[in-house]
Parts: sequence; structure tokens; C-alpha cells
Amino acid sequence: MDTTATAAPPASAQPLYRQLAAAYRDAIEDGTLRPGDRMPSVRMLMQRHTVSLSTALQLCRHLEDEGWLEARPRSGYFVRRRLRARLPGVVEPAQDQAPDPAAFVGIHATVSAVIAQGQRYPAALNLGGATAAPEHYPTEALKNAVLRCLRQSPTLLTTPGSPNGNPEFRKVIARRALDAGIRMTAEEVIVTHGGIEAVNLALRAVANPGDTVAVESPTFFGLLQVLESLGMRALEIPTSPSSGISLEALELAIATYGNIKAVVVVPNLQNPLGAIMPDGRKAALAALCERNGIAVIEDDPYRDMHCRTTPPKALKAWDRSGNIIYCASLNKTLAPGMRLGWMAAGRWQARVAMLKFAQSRHNEEWSQIAAAGFMATSAYDRHLQRLREHLREQRERIADTVAASFPPGTRLSLPDGGAMLWVELPGGLPSRLLFEHALQAGIRIAPGSMFSNSQRFDHFIRIGCGHPYSPELDAALRRLGALTAQLLDGAGR
Repeated sequence: MDTTATAAPPASAQPLYRQLAAAYRDAIEDGTLRPGDRMPSVRMLMQRHTVSLSTALQLCRHLEDEGWLEARPRSGYFVRRRLRARLPGVVEPAQDQAPDPAAFVGIHATVSAVIAQGQRYPAALNLGGATAAPEHYPTEALKNAVLRCLRQSPTLLTTPGSPNGNPEFRKVIARRALDAGIRMTAEEVIVTHGGIEAVNLALRAVANPGDTVAVESPTFFGLLQVLESLGMRALEIPTSPSSGISLEALELAIATYGNIKAVVVVPNLQNPLGAIMPDGRKAALAALCERNGIAVIEDDPYRDMHCRTTPPKALKAWDRSGNIIYCASLNKTLAPGMRLGWMAAGRWQARVAMLKFAQSRHNEEWSQIAAAGFMATSAYDRHLQRLREHLREQRERIADTVAASFPPGTRLSLPDGGAMLWVELPGGLPSRLLFEHALQAGIRIAPGSMFSNSQRFDHFIRIGCGHPYSPELDAALRRLGALTAQLLDGAGR
């Protein structure tokens, strides 16, 4: 079909890319451009409108930011399927006030209670996780890689491995890190038992019991559990679904409280918000922490689940002095069962290597060799592209159903990747109440109380998008919406 937006943009004080964006937005709204249609390429936009490369890119990215377009890797921009009912984004946190004082973490009891409660009810659908369904991973290829590895080297089962990890696996990780903007050698890579061990080691390297660590708020409950186990205090920094951790609030916290030993951030597809920090804010965060002598621990397990044409960079790409400890894993992108993580510890490299050896020695070499063999081929890139497409479709369909089924006042964040949605319930409805009623209906969700040491997110839930969309999933989401409306109606009486 003809995808030309022919209307000339009106004279305006707005930048040219915004004027052009308005014309294409009109074309989408009047049906000239339909959901699924491919936008003209950047080169075609340059020729058609006689604009620069920069203006053409700004046009597409602006429409993407507004939710009209989606970027598909190596394919360009496409018109996004519109929700039957648009939901506003979750409320942005205040940026201009210092956060509450740091506090010792007491989240484990809350998380344990939620998990124990969930185990008492058989869940037909588990929507509480942030991992893709098993069928989205290359199980057969990984099985063959493991069998091939053990046939060739059966003594791997009976021989201790290299302390910092298998050399071939470390080489593959170092090569792949270039995609994130990180230049590091294989010798800098320390292999760990998943990403959470890497974060644990990083915290132990830079801080001691009683020290204050700044974290995003909301944040992954596993990080809060690690801080609690180490006897460290969490300073919760407001975090935006659109731009990540608030640099303004962090600066205020540094000025107000001082003595912050470390900042732990997930700058790419933050859990549970799904935020991707813009490059400018990543650079500013790296500079702010370096200037104030605060260690940065970057947890980056979700970056490869993005759906952007240009992959987001790691925060580590702006490290100029070894002040950022980079942690990542294959738990979300390739093999949750292998528990393969790694880290590059910057100026704490020697201390982290010592702590790792003292804590858990080496990882199994056979899993590293099998993973390295698969990751070194184009099959891994094809897998990632399929995974991103599956998750993109599932996120949008789930968001669509939430928008159509939940009562007015519901808000959600729709991220550019990952396997989760962060939903704000209307009327301040307690998420634990919805969690309990959903369990009785055979549906498991993650209540917002798990993602903070405070009560600030009790009226939020995280919905996992890892399972393929199905009639059963559709019915479960509609049931969740009906339960929300019923509970809200009961609370208002």
C-alpha cells in the first residue's frame, strides 16, 4: 500500500521532525498507515522530505517514544498495533526531593510469605515471573551442545575447572560485550553462578555490613534480599519507567545523607519497570558516581531482550576509571537452568576474584563450553531475534487485554523489551488483596510489596509476559480485571 504522508507540515515554531511526526501520526489515525505497515526507510524519508539523516531519525524515534511506531531489529520501523483502550503510563515519581533515609532491609519475610502463599494454591497460570516460557529457549540445540561437549571431554565431570571460568566462554563473553559498548579482555571476565552471585560478590567487594547502598525504587526483590543477608542498608531512589533512576534525587541524597558506598542499577529494561536509561543519563550517572567516589554496580541481565533498532549500551560503556562493576547472565536470554553469569569488576577485580574463590570456587566447565559453542554462532543471534519478537507480541497482547479488561484508573508501563508489565491498580487497591483472590482463581501474579522495603508500591502488580498468548491466558487476564473491579467496588462501600 502507499505509505506516503502527503500533507505538508504547517508552519510552526516546533522542530521540523515534530512537524513531520504530526503528519505521520495523522496518517496512522486516519488509516492511511495501518498497524503492521512498514514505515518508509530513513533513507526514503530523507529523500521524500528533503531532510537530514538526523531529522529523519528524530522523526522515527519521536513516533516510537509516543507509542505509534515500534522498531524491529534489522527490519526498520513499523506501525504499532493500537490498544483497544489506551492506558496512561504509571505515575512518574517526584524528582526534586531527597529520598527517605537509608534503612536496614526486612524484605525476606514479605517475599517468603508471598512465595509460601503461592505454593499453597496450584496456579494454572503463573504470571508472576520475569522469564520467558521454556518453549522460547533453544532447548534442543543446547542439549546437543552439552552432549557433544561431554562426548568429547567426559573428564569435565570429574576435573576441577579454571577458577575464573572457562577460557573459551570468557572470550565469547568479551567479544559479545562489544555490542554493549564495553571493551574488555577475556581475562577481565569472572564467571559466576548466575547474575545474583555476581551482584552479591560486587556488594561484598565495595561495602561492609551497616553501609548504605543506593538502589532503584521499585527494584528486584532478589537484590533487596541480598542486601538484607549482608546487613547493608538500602537507600531507595525514585525511578522512572521512562528514564530510569532519578539522577536529581540521587544527587540530593548524596548531599543530604553522604557516605553512600555504592549504587546498584539495572539501566536496561529495569525490573519491574522496564525502563531503559537514555544514553545521556547513563553518562551523567557514571560521572556523578565517579566524582563522588561512589562505586557503581550495574546489573544487566535483560539488555539483549530489547526491541530497539539500535541496541542500548551498557552503563559500563561510560566507565573511564574502573568504577563500574558490570554483572550479567544468560538466565533470561538463553538458559535459565544453567545459572551462568559473569562480571567485570574494574578496580575491584582482584578482590572479587578472591571472594569468588572463597565463596563457591569454579563453575561447571561443561555448561560454559556448551554455551560458548552456541553463542559463537549466528544461531544465537537468530534465537535472540525470535525471542524478542515473541516477547514483543506477548507484551502488546497482554497490555491490550489489560487495557480492555481492567477498571478505569488502571495505569501501566509498556517497555521496549523484556518479559514484564508494571501495572498501577486504581483507587490505591492493595496488591496483596488482589494477589490472594487471584491465587484462589488459579492465577499467580507478583504483588508490588515485594519490590520495595517500604509500602510505596502496595497498589502495583507485576505481570509476566513470558508465556505465549492463548485462550487460557486471555481468560486469566480478564478474570484479573474482573477481580480488580469487584475488590475496588467492595473497598468503596
